[in-house]
Amino acid sequence: QLQASGGGLVQPGGSLRLSCVVSGFSLDDYTIGWFRQAPGKDRDFVAAIWRSGKYYSTSVKGRFAISRDNAENTVYLQMNSLKPEDTAVYYCAAGPNLIMSSIASAERYNYWGQGTQVTVSS
Repeated sequence: QLQASGGGLVQPGGSLRLSCVVSGFSLDDYTIGWFRQAPGKDRDFVAAIWRSGKYYSTSVKGRFAISRDNAENTVYLQMNSLKPEDTAVYYCAAGPNLIMSSIASAERYNYWGQGTQVTVSS
């Protein structure tokens, strides 16, 4: 089970930190990804973390940072320098230790959280 939280309304240039609390399995055994979906658009890959690495989409690289706390079984997405185009529902998802070619593919993730709304607007 995955529980995402931390969304909200923020002004352009602001920051938010999303959390994804995982239960029922170990972070060491799964790749945890963040995806986002804006109204009328496809669900897009944002970032992923696994035991030995991290990966970001080009649209967020340098602005967002993904991390994890194994003791708390939680994955975080720190989002800085937010832009209006970052507005979307953000989802965390888990897939069993994915290979690099599958990291950004939503269909490779077995478990999904409920989503948290992020709105960037002045």
